[in-house]
Amino acid sequence: MSLGADLLRRLYGEPPERFTAARDEAVAEARARGDAAGAKEIAALRKPVIAAWLVNLLAIRRPELLADLAALAGEMRTAQRELRGAELRELSAQRRRVVASLVAEARVLAGAAGVPTGKLPLNEVEDTLNAALSDEEIAGSVRSGRLLRPVSYAGFGEVPRPRLRLITEDAGPAADEDAERPAARGRGSRTAAGRRSGQEGTGPEDDAGPGDDTGPHGEADPGAAGHRIAGRRTAGRRAAGQQPGAGLGADAAEPGAAGNRAAGVETHAADRRAAGDGTARRAGARKAEAARTAEADARRALERAERDALRDRERAESDLAAAEDAERSAVAAVSDLSERIAALQAERNEADHEVSRRKMARKTAERAASAARRRHGDAAAALEASAGSATEPFVEPAAPFADGGRRKAAARRGRTDRGGPAKAESGA
Repeated sequence: MSLGADLLRRLYGEPPERFTAARDEAVAEARARGDAAGAKEIAALRKPVIAAWLVNLLAIRRPELLADLAALAGEMRTAQRELRGAELRELSAQRRRVVASLVAEARVLAGAAGVPTGKLPLNEVEDTLNAALSDEEIAGSVRSGRLLRPVSYAGFGEVPRPRLRLITEDAGPAADEDAERPAARGRGSRTAAGRRSGQEGTGPEDDAGPGDDTGPHGEADPGAAGHRIAGRRTAGRRAAGQQPGAGLGADAAEPGAAGNRAAGVETHAADRRAAGDGTARRAGARKAEAARTAEADARRALERAERDALRDRERAESDLAAAEDAERSAVAAVSDLSERIAALQAERNEADHEVSRRKMARKTAERAASAARRRHGDAAAALEASAGSATEPFVEPAAPFADGGRRKAAARRGRTDRGGPAKAESGA
């Protein structure tokens, strides 16, 4: 059976440290459904490394960006195949921008998944995306969202280097020059041959045949010699003058020599023109080579500057991400402290309220105690008053009172220790 796309997206969208637990949970769910084959297939899924997981995040969460990358790869392959240098340079700059934006998006997605972004292997992500641009099979693995390892590409599938264009353009002038030289020679040869054919039909020597260079007396025929070698004009004339009884053949030799001289002059002029054209082409090729070299040097300098700027940007973005993580940690700490402070404030308010309640209770108790003391004093005074107005004699208890008690008893009886009996007797 084949696993569902949703399950694969869910598993390979998990950070690597949570992949195994999520896979085991999916295996348990499949077994609970009675799907033993599915459980076995899920258990066979391998955990990706973090760089591959970042690329999988792009395929799962931002597939439209990878579609743009695939379209760019197709345009670059077409321009490479058709050797469109200006378009290749523009597409190369666009490639760098697209890959940089994808790497930045992968870092953002990792942060959203709760993974610290300070030490992510973004260089391996960039290498994998560049490899996907150069190789269609790698691109398919990237778009699947199930990549297990980062990929790098060592081939040459991007923009053609200047040397490819130099080979093509340098071969052109040389081929043109080589083609023109045989053509010029061919024109001279065809002219000489035509003139030779016209002369050979005017004399009785025609019976000798086209391959026979001798006249009727076995001596060299100056027309035939001039036909073969256009530059031997003097030798042709001398040979024609020594031929005895040449007749019409001797008369025809002089016009043949003139034709040969014209053919030689034309061939020589064509050779000179071809040589001049070749020199001009070589000079133009050298100038074009120098211009291309200067352009390549300038482009390399710009690419180095762009790489440096990109490296600085990545470093700054990494520092920014670390600062954002630190800020979030500080905000979380402040929030935690604020919650603790709020809890302590609530406890303090409760304690203050309790203190207020107890203070009120103490004051209430104090008032109650004061009232009780007053009531006790009133009761004691009333008791003493009632004891002082009694008529029956006071019987002193057997046990002696303390001094204070004795004084109180004497006060109640209306007498004191000193002079009490005298007053009693006087009364009697």
